Amino acid sequence: MSTSVRTPLQGLAGALLIAVAAILLGQGSAGLTIVRGMAGSTPVSLTRPAGAADPGRPVVVIAHGFAGSRQMMQSLAASLAQNGYAAVTFDFPGHGRNRVPMAGGLDEEEGAVRGMLSALADAVGYGRSLAGAEAPLALVGHSMGADLVIRHAATHPEIAATVAISSFFREVTPDSPRNLLVVTGALEPGPLHEGAVRAVEMTAGGPVEEGTTYGRFGEGTARRLVSADGVEHIGVLFSPESHAETVAWLNAAFGRDAPVRRIDSRGPWLVLLILGLVLLGRPITAMLPRIADPPVGAGLGWRRLLPVAAAPAVLTPLLLWPAPTDLLPILVGDYLALHFLVYGLLTAIGLALAGHPLPLRRQAGVRGDFLFGAAAGMALYGTAALALVLDGTLLSYFPTPDRALLIPLILIGTLAWAWTDEWLTRGVGRRPGAYAVTKLCFLISLGLAVALDPPRQFFLLIFAPVIVAYFAIYGVLSGEAYRVTGHPLVGAAMAAFAFAWAIAVTLPMVN
Repeated sequence: MSTSVRTPLQGLAGALLIAVAAILLGQGSAGLTIVRGMAGSTPVSLTRPAGAADPGRPVVVIAHGFAGSRQMMQSLAASLAQNGYAAVTFDFPGHGRNRVPMAGGLDEEEGAVRGMLSALADAVGYGRSLAGAEAPLALVGHSMGADLVIRHAATHPEIAATVAISSFFREVTPDSPRNLLVVTGALEPGPLHEGAVRAVEMTAGGPVEEGTTYGRFGEGTARRLVSADGVEHIGVLFSPESHAETVAWLNAAFGRDAPVRRIDSRGPWLVLLILGLVLLGRPITAMLPRIADPPVGAGLGWRRLLPVAAAPAVLTPLLLWPAPTDLLPILVGDYLALHFLVYGLLTAIGLALAGHPLPLRRQAGVRGDFLFGAAAGMALYGTAALALVLDGTLLSYFPTPDRALLIPLILIGTLAWAWTDEWLTRGVGRRPGAYAVTKLCFLISLGLAVALDPPRQFFLLIFAPVIVAYFAIYGVLSGEAYRVTGHPLVGAAMAAFAFAWAIAVTLPMVN
């Protein structure tokens, strides 16, 4: 099939996938009412069955994890609401659209915890005000949020049940919290599983069997361990198994004799939606002008490419190990921006030593008058398309004004990396698989950064799945852009802007 026929067909397929995914995503919220508001300075949302509000309806307050938001917990909120609950989601300080920064960051952990526990209390109060002071109440938390709901429940005996997803369970005791369901993803790191097992062993008094309930709900001692199949730290939030177990556990805790009904299963539809955007990108890139003829790029063979790719992976975390990382008011994001920047500079040095330096002046055969417009257009599509589909379905993806100001600063680092990486992996003599190799090197580099300084850089591991997903998405789109334009800067600008945007809008703001 010729390119002139295949490209429109791929665009049509992409549009159809987007339409189908949008319809399927909408089904998860069918029959529900979502009310958005503020509890003090905390943005909150209440999801409940449509119709008249029921003051006696059980209330479930759902707390997101580090770098999460209300949007990330909306799938679970929808599943609970479909089963008769009033589900409250909210944004912790420094997260999502909460304009109050997270106090202290990691260097002042107790100050940050106090601020987040205050926001959690505001969300609980909001749920109480809408559902009635006597309504049964439960808490659900993920990762950082799981640790916080455990702390809250320890001092609030009226909390009838707690669901802790992907927690370290540092604050769990044999008597607190009441009626605890422990959920982890089967693909999560070992320490999370070990903490989950210990939390249930306190009640079981011996070896724990997954899927078995120990203790009694009436006494508040019920505990159960669930490991959701085939999912990791983020995927566990969208696992139908996680949702069904959570609903069933709360039904039992509240004495509700009801089967688990509809479960929100947006995970596959989100993947379908993003795949549609990638396919739709094919006819969009086909409209780009030819910028470089012949195509430009380093085009290195493996013997020279591998040292240039590997050296920054090792040197960057070593150079940044003693460096200050509080240059920007965004937790972990400032380190990521520096990592991208230093990695890109070291790659540029490697390219120069290999005899293929980045061009510092206009090259023959390159249409510089079209280059900026093509790069800006692809950067706009690559970011705006994701923002339109992810905001509200998965992430808080539109920046608040203070976050928007950070995007140009972070872009300095991401563009240095993306530009040098694209130049290294493109060109007439480029090797198949070179793009994947350099991305693997970058991930190894982040792993070394965590190993060198676990207390400060542990949360890089949480952001790593986002980086992997972006490598896949923008690898396809930048490859198409290079095939059409012949110039690496077009795809580099798109990837750099997307990474800068994602870092600025998702990672916590600190004071």
